[in-house]
Amino acid sequence: MNAKAKLIKVGNSTGLVLPKEVLARLRVEQGDELHLVERPNGEFTIGKYDPEFARAMELAEEIMHEDRDILRVLAK
Repeated sequence: MNAKAKLIKVGNSTGLVLPKEVLARLRVEQGDELHLVERPNGEFTIGKYDPEFARAMELAEEIMHEDRDILRVLAK
Protein backbone atom coordinates (compact mmCIF):
# COMPACT_ATOMS: atom_id res chain seq x y z
CA MET A 1 0.00 0.00 0.00
CA ASN A 2 1.25 3.45 -0.87
CA ALA A 3 -0.37 6.55 0.58
CA LYS A 4 0.31 10.24 0.94
CA ALA A 5 0.38 12.02 4.29
CA LYS A 6 0.27 15.75 4.83
CA LEU A 7 2.11 17.93 7.34
CA ILE A 8 0.01 20.72 8.85
CA LYS A 9 0.61 23.49 11.38
CA VAL A 10 -0.79 22.72 14.84
CA GLY A 11 -0.11 25.71 17.08
CA ASN A 12 3.69 26.04 17.26
CA SER A 13 4.16 22.42 16.16
CA THR A 14 3.66 20.36 13.03
CA GLY A 15 1.08 17.59 12.77
CA LEU A 16 0.93 14.63 10.41
CA VAL A 17 -2.43 13.86 8.78
CA LEU A 18 -2.74 10.18 7.88
CA PRO A 19 -5.43 8.84 5.54
CA LYS A 20 -8.15 6.77 7.18
CA GLU A 21 -6.95 3.67 5.30
CA VAL A 22 -3.52 4.00 6.93
CA LEU A 23 -5.07 4.49 10.36
CA ALA A 24 -7.16 1.37 9.85
CA ARG A 25 -4.14 -0.72 8.81
CA LEU A 26 -2.15 0.56 11.82
CA ARG A 27 -5.17 -0.17 14.03
CA VAL A 28 -4.95 3.28 15.61
CA GLU A 29 -7.34 6.13 16.08
CA GLN A 30 -7.25 9.76 17.09
CA GLY A 31 -5.42 10.17 20.40
CA ASP A 32 -3.32 6.98 20.13
CA GLU A 33 0.46 7.25 20.28
CA LEU A 34 2.66 6.08 17.43
CA HIS A 35 6.21 4.76 17.52
CA LEU A 36 8.76 5.90 14.91
CA VAL A 37 11.88 3.83 14.25
CA GLU A 38 14.77 5.19 12.18
CA ARG A 39 16.37 2.66 9.88
CA PRO A 40 20.10 2.67 9.01
CA ASN A 41 19.30 4.12 5.58
CA GLY A 42 17.63 7.18 7.17
CA GLU A 43 14.06 6.08 6.46
CA PHE A 44 11.48 5.65 9.22
CA THR A 45 8.88 3.02 10.01
CA ILE A 46 5.76 3.86 11.97
CA GLY A 47 3.61 1.66 14.17
CA LYS A 48 1.33 1.68 17.17
CA TYR A 49 3.21 2.68 20.33
CA ASP A 50 4.01 -0.25 22.63
CA PRO A 51 5.58 0.88 25.93
CA GLU A 52 7.21 -2.53 26.55
CA PHE A 53 8.82 -2.51 23.10
CA ALA A 54 9.95 1.10 23.56
CA ARG A 55 11.64 0.23 26.87
CA ALA A 56 13.32 -2.82 25.32
CA MET A 57 14.68 -0.63 22.51
CA GLU A 58 16.00 1.92 25.03
CA LEU A 59 17.83 -0.86 26.90
CA ALA A 60 19.24 -2.25 23.65
CA GLU A 61 20.54 1.19 22.64
CA GLU A 62 22.18 1.62 26.07
CA ILE A 63 23.92 -1.75 25.74
CA MET A 64 25.04 -1.00 22.18
CA HIS A 65 26.46 2.34 23.32
CA GLU A 66 28.23 0.92 26.40
CA ASP A 67 29.66 -2.09 24.56
CA ARG A 68 30.27 -0.48 21.15
CA ASP A 69 33.97 -1.47 21.09
CA ILE A 70 33.20 -5.13 21.78
CA LEU A 71 30.36 -5.12 19.24
CA ARG A 72 32.62 -3.55 16.61
CA VAL A 73 35.17 -6.36 17.06
CA LEU A 74 32.47 -9.02 16.95
CA ALA A 75 31.04 -7.56 13.74
CA LYS A 76 34.29 -8.22 11.84
